[in-house]
Amino acid sequence: MKSLLPFLFLFIFCGTNAQKKTLEQLDSKSGEYETIALKIWDWAEVGYKEVQSSELLQQTLSDAGFKIQKGVAGIPTAFVAEYGNGGPIIGVLGEYDALPGLSQKAVPQKDSAGGIAGHACGHHLFGTASAAAAIAVKDWLESTGKQGTIRFYGCPAEEGGSGKVYMTRAGLFDDLDVALHWHPGDRNDASASAALANKSAKFRFRGVSAHAAGAPDKGRSALDGVEAMNAMVNMMREHIPEQARIHYVITDGGKAPNVVPDFAEVYYYARHNSREVVIDIFDRIVKAAEGAALGTGTQMDYEMIGGTHELLPNVRLQQIVHKNLEAIGGVTYSAEETEFATTISKSLGLKSLEADIASGVQPFKTEGRAYGSTDVGDVSFRVPTAGIRIATWVPGTPAHSWQAVAAGGTGIGTKGMMVAAKTLAATAIDLFNNPKAISEAKAEFLERRGPDFEYIPLLGDRSPALNYRE
Repeated sequence: MKSLLPFLFLFIFCGTNAQKKTLEQLDSKSGEYETIALKIWDWAEVGYKEVQSSELLQQTLSDAGFKIQKGVAGIPTAFVAEYGNGGPIIGVLGEYDALPGLSQKAVPQKDSAGGIAGHACGHHLFGTASAAAAIAVKDWLESTGKQGTIRFYGCPAEEGGSGKVYMTRAGLFDDLDVALHWHPGDRNDASASAALANKSAKFRFRGVSAHAAGAPDKGRSALDGVEAMNAMVNMMREHIPEQARIHYVITDGGKAPNVVPDFAEVYYYARHNSREVVIDIFDRIVKAAEGAALGTGTQMDYEMIGGTHELLPNVRLQQIVHKNLEAIGGVTYSAEETEFATTISKSLGLKSLEADIASGVQPFKTEGRAYGSTDVGDVSFRVPTAGIRIATWVPGTPAHSWQAVAAGGTGIGTKGMMVAAKTLAATAIDLFNNPKAISEAKAEFLERRGPDFEYIPLLGDRSPALNYRE
């Protein structure tokens, strides 16, 4: 892969030869990291089942000299990789889970690869770039003799499984000075963003089977319980805060129309930018489920699947990330990539390809509106946290789409991945060189979090939902 950072620009950007060498080394290893990312893209393992993906990243970091702690927080595919001695301690978060039902080839037309899942949120790039950044910073620490510790967190099941919540609950982030993360997207942005708090659960109704025509009076339909619950929750939407979101899918509604189903299940999410509002909405959803069971003569129980805090921004850290992202710049498409991206744009109903969005950097903003959720939110309430979004998809592409999967399997995705790796590495180096910035970020963190904050996981004390995708 061709360098994304010309030599002259590297010289202007880097204050020391060691910093310059760090980014040059990332460029020289871009092909190696592309291979790793595309292996994880091919495997497309869903939450808590990312065995091969986790092992590959562990091996990559171990080969680079990191000490690996496996199976942390009671999660077989979660791990921590560490290099260094003493403080400050900077953590880099990595993800690698795929989404079910979004298998797609790396082509600009909808074409399922025949698998059961796909990387429609680009976590194959996320985990690989974060590992690459951690290794680059390790090499910098080693070559400069600078005191400090770099730590990579292998974080499974971000997509609804709340992997980082269990890791946060286990205290794995408590001694960090700063946590850094990134996420694939359709543009390059290091603004102080937001994310919605989230609670999710599977509601299970149990009734009595009977012949639906011959003996319907003997049956009690579990599916009726699910549908009655859904009807009440849908009426509830009129009476919740405007920014709230509720989603559900019926994961089991019976097997045959002529059999009254004795089991049915519905999977719910509730979101808002305040966890207190989410808790209230979720409790009302539970009441709807209880009422549905009472009205249909069925039994109901539910299992908490996930629960995340909203994201606590840190403007001081984001300013440092933004400075580095602006210096590194975005992604320039080759002729072949431009053709691919143009076709993707047409599939999205866009009039033209806006390649300048991928090559540029969005203006810095001190706050943003939240549209999705992330378990990084819980980390951000334990340690000052900063992140970036990088253009690994064609501009205009929504997350969780076949177009996102497709681009993530091409150079469009892997070029953006290396921009993320460089930005994270440069930011970590800046922080190691500037302890005052870390102190300022901590002061802002404590002020935003408040003096009386107590961390209470939204998913309670349940063990990790290792089979939530089954």
